[in-house]
Amino acid sequence: MEFKDVRHTYPSRRGVIYGKRGMVCTSQALAAQAGLDVLKKGGSAADAIVATAACMTVLEPTSNGLGSDAFALYWSASDHRLYGLNGSGWAPRLLTREAMKEAGYKEMPQRGWASVTVPGAVSAWSVLHRRFGRLPFASILEPAISYAENGYPVQPVTSLLWHRAVGTFAPYREEKAFAPLFDTFFKGGVPNPGTLVRLPDHARTLRKLAESDCESFYRGEVADAIDAFSRETGGYLRKEDLAAYEAEWVIPLHTSYHGYEVCELPPNGHGLVVLMALRILERLQGLRDREDAETVHKQLEAMKLAFVDGMEFITDPRYMKQKAEDFLSDAYADKRAAEIGEIALDPKPIDPDCGGTVYLCAADEEGNMVSFIQSNYRGFGSGIVIPEWGIALNDRASSFSLDEKAANVLVPGKKPYHTIIPGFLMKDGDAVGPFGVMGGYMQPQGHVQVLMNLIDFGLDPQEALDAPRWQWTHGKRVEMESGYGDRMVAALHARGHEMVLNDDFTSFGRGQMILRTPEGSYAGATEPRADGTVAAW
Repeated sequence: MEFKDVRHTYPSRRGVIYGKRGMVCTSQALAAQAGLDVLKKGGSAADAIVATAACMTVLEPTSNGLGSDAFALYWSASDHRLYGLNGSGWAPRLLTREAMKEAGYKEMPQRGWASVTVPGAVSAWSVLHRRFGRLPFASILEPAISYAENGYPVQPVTSLLWHRAVGTFAPYREEKAFAPLFDTFFKGGVPNPGTLVRLPDHARTLRKLAESDCESFYRGEVADAIDAFSRETGGYLRKEDLAAYEAEWVIPLHTSYHGYEVCELPPNGHGLVVLMALRILERLQGLRDREDAETVHKQLEAMKLAFVDGMEFITDPRYMKQKAEDFLSDAYADKRAAEIGEIALDPKPIDPDCGGTVYLCAADEEGNMVSFIQSNYRGFGSGIVIPEWGIALNDRASSFSLDEKAANVLVPGKKPYHTIIPGFLMKDGDAVGPFGVMGGYMQPQGHVQVLMNLIDFGLDPQEALDAPRWQWTHGKRVEMESGYGDRMVAALHARGHEMVLNDDFTSFGRGQMILRTPEGSYAGATEPRADGTVAAW
C-alpha cells in the first residue's frame, strides 16, 4: 500500500506527552527515538541531542545536512546556568565583494559555491559533547550511521519537500558543481512517503567523524575532499578556512516578559528580534485573547518594527555599530510601542523565504535541557554536495549584502545575519524549558506567537504549537492560516493589512518544546506541520 499525499482527510488530534526521566522532541520520529535510546544508555541531554542532530542530517536532508550551521542553548542543572553555543560559520577568505563583482553578481546568489560559508554544525556537535557529554562520541553517532547505511523510510512532509526541491534545482542539472547533488539525492527518482532511502556516502563521512571526534571534517581527510572539489569546480572554500574554525560559546540574551525570562542567542542570529518584539508588546494594552483582531494587529505591528531594526543592524557582532543590549532598553521599547496605532504601518520589507531548518530539544533525568537548531538555510542549501562524501553545503552566504554601506555587507571571515534561533524559557532564575519554531524569517514570528499562546492566553504546549499562525512577509502583506477564519481576515483588512490566506502549512514553521511541570516531570509537544514526535521516558 502506497501513500503519496500529506493532506489529511480527517482532522488529527495531538496531546501533550509527559515523561519523568527524559525526553527528546524533533520533526523526525526515528531521530527522536534514537536520542531517547541514548538517554536510556546513561547519556546526558547533550549526548542525546548530538545523536538526534546527526540522525536528522540523514532522515531530513531536505532541511539540514553535514554542511549545515547550528546553534544551541544548554541548561546545566549542576551549575544552574544557561550556556549559549554559536555554531555558524564565516565567509571563506576568497569570498570577497570584488570576486562577486568579477563573477557578474549584483547581489549574493542563493545557490552554488558563492552561497557557501564554512559549515559549523559538525563542530557544534563536538564542542557541545566535549563540555557536557558523558558517552563516547563514536557511540552516539551509531544510530545515524545505521540509518544511512541500512536505509530508512521517508516521512510524508520530508517527501513533500523533496519533491519540491526537484523544481528548485532543475536549472542547475547540467552544471558540473551540482552533479553530485543529483547523484546523491535525486538518483532513481524522488522518494514518496514510506520509500526506503540509503545514503552510503553520508555513512562514510559519519564514520570518519565518529573516529576523529569531528576533527577530520575541519583538519583531515574530509576537509581535503571539500577543498579538492571546491578547487575543481570554481569554489571559494579552502581547507585553511575549515582548519581555522570552531564553534564558540556565547552569553545568551534575555528579557522579562509577564513573569518569565525569555532567552535567545545574541547576534549574528536574529533571536534579538524576538526579545525586541516582546518588550514592545509588554507595553501595549488590549491584548485580550488570540482570537481578537486588536491582539493580532498589535502583534503584527510590534513584530514588524522589531524586524525592521533587526534587518538593518544585526550581523556578526564584531561588525555591529550598536550593542544588542541597546535594543532591549526601556527607551527603545517605549519609543517603538508609541508608534503603534490603529492602522497598519508600512515598514521596510524582508525576504519571506521560509528556509530549510530542523529544530530539536532534549532533557535528561538530572534536569539538563538543550534547545538546538541546525539548518542548510534553503532546503538542500547551496546545491553543492561533496562527491563520495554526501556533504550538502549550506547557502548561508546568500544572506550577505554586496552594499558596502550595509551592516551585513560581505567580508571574508565575517558571519552573516542568521535566521535560525533556539529559544529557552526560565522563571525565577530556574529552567522552564527549551522551545523553537523552525523556518527562516518565520522563526522570530513563531517564537512570539507560541510564547504568547503559553504565557498570555493559557494554552498548553501542544495547543500553543497547533494554533493557527500569521506571518508578515513585507510591506503591509500578512499571510494567515485558514484556521483564523474569514471574520479575522476582514477585521485585519479593515485596519490596513493586506491579507492573504495561505494553505501551505510548510510556510508557517514547525515547532517543538519541552517544559518542566511543577512536579518535576517533562511535558513535550511537537506540531502536526512536521513529521515529528515526542519520545519520552
